[in-house]
Amino acid sequence: MRNAALVLGLVAGLIGMIVGFAGFGYVAAIEHFGEIDGLAHQLENPDLIKAAAIIAPMLALAGGAMAHARALWGGVLMLVSAAGMYHAFGFNVFTMFPVAFACTGGILALAAGRPDEPKAHF
Repeated sequence: MRNAALVLGLVAGLIGMIVGFAGFGYVAAIEHFGEIDGLAHQLENPDLIKAAAIIAPMLALAGGAMAHARALWGGVLMLVSAAGMYHAFGFNVFTMFPVAFACTGGILALAAGRPDEPKAHF
């Protein structure tokens, strides 16, 4: 389960980076060039989009990398990443895989226990 959580976290972070690049780029382009009537308008909370575009994929990558050695911390980071991506970007065709992968990886990491220990994290 730890290896699956590791892979899901890394994949969620990499796909989340693509979503983050697009979201940050859109907000920056509208700030620089201005709104275009009927085509492009500024989002309600551009600072949230900018922050989530950087932080959420980073948390997924860090959580995935930590999942093998520190499953509890890695799982929590991946779940926070999934919540951040969902809150900032919503659930749509571009975010369904990074949100689902980060959430699934987080759940697997939290459920993972060491084979030689009866308790997983405490």
